Amino acid sequence: MTQVSLTNLITGARAGLLVSFPTDTVPALAVLPEKAALIFAAKQRSQDKPLILMAASAEDLWPYVKGSEKEYKIWQELAEKYWPGGLTLVLPASQRLPKVMNPIDPTTIGIRVPNSAIAKTILAQTGPLATTSANFSGQPPLQTMAEIETQFPQVLTLATTEYQDEIVGMGVPSTVAKWTGINWQILRQGAIELDLSTDKQV
Repeated sequence: MTQVSLTNLITGARAGLLVSFPTDTVPALAVLPEKAALIFAAKQRSQDKPLILMAASAEDLWPYVKGSEKEYKIWQELAEKYWPGGLTLVLPASQRLPKVMNPIDPTTIGIRVPNSAIAKTILAQTGPLATTSANFSGQPPLQTMAEIETQFPQVLTLATTEYQDEIVGMGVPSTVAKWTGINWQILRQGAIELDLSTDKQV
């Protein structure tokens, strides 16, 4: 039985253990950024599929990316429009990012702030976490903590009683938009429909 209380989940995450909790899209498998290799191993995930850095606020994420003043302004405008929510921004990574988050191409990182009270409560106390959907690589995302507990017995999953009042995610992964240096490129169409005609370019 790996379902744990909120307090124990936060303690476990801070200690570098793999944890799982609901978000506004699909449940997350999460760990401290420097321990990201644990996720790749647990999911049997290819090294060329980077993880997403998730945090409780945009302010927690900006130190992990780098760009010009003009670029920051464009990124922040898009973040203010869609965060918290189902949009992942793939941006140039700063030196602060542990390379294990994106072993093949450590120069970029996907970042997101989830629109989920329980996820933000956890992330506010752990700091940014390396995250991905909870499933074996190539299989559909698992939707419930019970499924995750069965497939990943080594992972601390949040007890269902801890978030009964929260609307659980829609089951659709986040939309992924990558900054090319001049504009946005949609890598995955997901939870949010981006209107790129109005979202600024350089």
